[in-house]
Amino acid sequence: MGIQLNEIPDWNCCGASIGYGGGGELPRLALSARNIALSEEHNPGQQIVATCAACWLATREAKERLHDDQQMFKDANAALAEAGLMYKGQAEVRHMVEVLVDDIGFDALKAKVKKPLEGLKIAGYVGCQTNRPFGIAGESFENPMYLDNIVESVGAESIRTYEKKVQCCGGALAFSEPEKSQEMIHGIIEAAYDNGADLITTPCPLCQANVEIYQDQINEKFGTKFNMPVVYYSQLLDVAFGRSAADAALNGQIIKAKKLEDIANK
Repeated sequence: MGIQLNEIPDWNCCGASIGYGGGGELPRLALSARNIALSEEHNPGQQIVATCAACWLATREAKERLHDDQQMFKDANAALAEAGLMYKGQAEVRHMVEVLVDDIGFDALKAKVKKPLEGLKIAGYVGCQTNRPFGIAGESFENPMYLDNIVESVGAESIRTYEKKVQCCGGALAFSEPEKSQEMIHGIIEAAYDNGADLITTPCPLCQANVEIYQDQINEKFGTKFNMPVVYYSQLLDVAFGRSAADAALNGQIIKAKKLEDIANK
């Protein structure tokens, strides 16, 4: 797509869910501020792009909080100074889907398709972190359509009325309170089946993991027979743009996306 991505040297974890559970506000914000400071030093003038919903959310929040709270800004820089870093907060923070939607556009995505995903009916599961509190500019918080548009750009049929597209999967509750998380996931998968979906796709890697890997436990608990493939949205793009099933990491799926693999292997 003509985009040059440059890794942030020595980047660190954003803290994600555990950052809210303990350790305090300053350490949590300083983790993301460190990534921003590193990027501003090594990639000056460049935007910061996250492919993980949690990383995007944490980094966006840190920038907003440090901009609005001058004392926290000073405290974060005092911490970063111990590592020889200085946070300026000038770099724009974006999710990769913002780049695909706003900078490239759906027509350009469609033009790159070599293997249309024809015959696939896909439930676009946005999840909560790319939708709240920031969201994607111009999109509805209740019914964002950008993922449906990406699905249709690669030749598949999107389920535009998929009613669980912004339902939380439970996130880290999958570890701490699995019964609550699995009840949420049950509804996400059941709605996909009710709408005739062949598979679910999502822009959040944690949503992808949670909705896929706990289906056996959910089947045992609810007496269901779920076997719904769940793929990350870039895997759809990989296959549609002509890459192999292995390139698209489909061989790493716990629940095989067989129909998508068949298209990749044509």
